Amino acid sequence: MKINNTFLPEVYLLDNFFHKDDRGYFVKIFNKQIFKENKLNAEFKESFYSISEKNVIRGMHFQTPPMDHEKLVYVISGSILDVVIDVRKSSPTYGKSIAFDLNEKNKRSLYIGRGFAHGFLTKSKTAIVGYMTTSLYSKEHDTGIKWDSFGFDWGISDPIISQRDANFENLET
Repeated sequence: MKINNTFLPEVYLLDNFFHKDDRGYFVKIFNKQIFKENKLNAEFKESFYSISEKNVIRGMHFQTPPMDHEKLVYVISGSILDVVIDVRKSSPTYGKSIAFDLNEKNKRSLYIGRGFAHGFLTKSKTAIVGYMTTSLYSKEHDTGIKWDSFGFDWGISDPIISQRDANFENLET
């Protein structure tokens, strides 16, 4: 596993270990020792996945303190454009976003620190996306920013958006 820095502090692109043989692939997306050696929080509390159809945008989601969390995101099947934006108002990178292609072929994952909103666009017919978080889900602390309010070009004119995501507030500038 190789952990790559990005220009957003506390957001890392991970090249995961994988093995291919005549049976298929084996992919390791988490190793507690490697995370600790790289000063990444390895104390995950929940793991879940979503299944999304093509042109679905999920996001931009985050939890507020004290239930904010680090998140590990990976694609089990399909392909997504994964987007992260810094929502920490005191940060020098506040309002800056970064995007990554995550898919079953490149076997990469994304480690997202506290204070970042996260979302993705499904590029394949369907995508199964796994998540691990370092805090439990809290309805009272669960929030987001509107997917089209921070100047990111998703490359799609008519995405499928949930009512909840469509009703989030715009990013404050």
